[in-house]
Amino acid sequence: MPTVAVDKEDLYAALGRTYSTEEFDELCFEFGIELDEDTSQSELPIVNGVQERAQLKIEIPANRYDMLCFEGIARALNIFLGRASLPNYRLTKPEKLQQLIVKPETTQIRQYISGAILRGINFTPRRYESFIGLQDKLHNNLCRNRTLVSMGTHDIDTIEGPFSYEALRPEEIRFAPLNQTKEMNGKELMEYYDSDKHLGRFLHIIRDSPVYPVVLDAKRRVCSLPPIINSERSKITLDTKNVLIEVTAIDKTKVEIVVNQLVAMFSEYCDDRFTIEPIEIISPHNGESRIAPDISPRSTTAEVSYINGCCGFKQTPEELTKLLSKMSLTATVSPQNSDTLDVLVPCTRPDILHQCDIMEDAGIAYGFNNLDRTFPGESGTIGDPFSLNKVSDIVRREVAMAGWVEVLPLILCSHDENYKFLRRVDDNQTAVKLANPKTLEYQVVRTSLLPGILKTVRENRKHSLPIKVFEVSDVAFKNEKLERKSYNERHWAGVYAGKTSGFEIVHGLLDRIMQMLRVQWIKESDVGVPGYFIKQQDDDTFFPGRAAAVYYRTKHDPSTTVKIGSFGILHPEVLEHFELPSVVASALEINIEYFV
Repeated sequence: MPTVAVDKEDLYAALGRTYSTEEFDELCFEFGIELDEDTSQSELPIVNGVQERAQLKIEIPANRYDMLCFEGIARALNIFLGRASLPNYRLTKPEKLQQLIVKPETTQIRQYISGAILRGINFTPRRYESFIGLQDKLHNNLCRNRTLVSMGTHDIDTIEGPFSYEALRPEEIRFAPLNQTKEMNGKELMEYYDSDKHLGRFLHIIRDSPVYPVVLDAKRRVCSLPPIINSERSKITLDTKNVLIEVTAIDKTKVEIVVNQLVAMFSEYCDDRFTIEPIEIISPHNGESRIAPDISPRSTTAEVSYINGCCGFKQTPEELTKLLSKMSLTATVSPQNSDTLDVLVPCTRPDILHQCDIMEDAGIAYGFNNLDRTFPGESGTIGDPFSLNKVSDIVRREVAMAGWVEVLPLILCSHDENYKFLRRVDDNQTAVKLANPKTLEYQVVRTSLLPGILKTVRENRKHSLPIKVFEVSDVAFKNEKLERKSYNERHWAGVYAGKTSGFEIVHGLLDRIMQMLRVQWIKESDVGVPGYFIKQQDDDTFFPGRAAAVYYRTKHDPSTTVKIGSFGILHPEVLEHFELPSVVASALEINIEYFV
């Protein structure tokens, strides 16, 4: 969780009273945050001959972006304590909107941009420090170190609109970076900041791109080079009165969240409090035009019975609306259904995603310490093993007692390991594939346990033969008809690697496990009799003529025959793909979910 340091004296002044450390710690606990440290309890350092002011270091939940600065913490606590109401954030209507024109080339690098203007803002040293601090916190948290989103703030009185957002070659970009007097082009800037401890860690985001994103004013003067640095020309100072905020991103949702947090927190210091001047963002290449930012509240609903049931209290709908108002949510009882609350979520609360989040806020406002303490009644239960896990444990125990060693490979593997190495063809309908794999080793969720087991054998091929290893774990398959678009399946697989194929050993292990699961051996012609039988099959993973499929008829429906797995001698090409050319191996893989 991020830790935010706020000035102790300023915060207590904003809250209207002075707290002892214990009292403020209790207030934080009630609100769902945590006081990490009160620096006044230790000796304060002296910096440049001045003793540093006491600070409160507060741990904030990672999804409460509205509390990453002094302003957000003070506002949320004042609303919680009933000292203030939710601000009325509103957009002004200037005679002419500032325009930001987006060029089509930006789709190559950082395709989304948003922004806003704060007019008549009044900075003090601590307000300015908080303004910069919020940007740093957002960069480190929601923005994932500027890879997803980055912010730029400018003194709009030093530049001229309309502005343009473009993607240019590094050689075409030339400006003096923030706190510098020398002009540099894009390549020179990368070299200059390569050893910089702060900015150097962000250079990789755009360094290898053929074009860099850049924000320009009407006179083609550079305002910023996202996500690296702003220009010296548009630098904001304590004397700045009008601030242009521009936010670029590769995530459409997060770019709006970041803009809303910045303007909501610091519009408090504008001459006309909580007003934001919008800008018009024009994309001529796709004919789109929109007004940013969108600070209108979101509408959602929550059930009164759900909130009461989860929290364990019995509040009326009207009482719940009062509780939610303490958490910056505006709720009313639905005219159509008295069990439903219509909730307006302000632009500062993107963490509200579901009615469970509203329920949590209602619980915090009520006070978890105020809940009645009761013993479990009819809801009391006695734990029982999940039936599939129980069967899995039986299989594990019996295979281990037969002298086999269990292995636990990773569930992710490369595409080749899952298909090409096993001499199988990808139909693009079976495997769950990662959209952005970090390495070639983790491209798909395995559809078979064999790649992981064979890699384990490969890494232990110097051990004495035979090697007998097995795994009981999940594989995954796609199914577009399901809500989650995929499902898990519990498999048991084993590999015998030695100087001889060991086909009879794998076959014997299968018979032993079936015996322990009380599944009898039957003939294919025994129609209507529950049990299992094997039948020769052609499978490219196995040696031709040395493979068999395993079929099963359940006790519940013995008239239906299902294929539950296969076993056989592994094809030499499979062994060669897994760098095992000097051994002979047999393998089996069975779906054990049918035995539950």
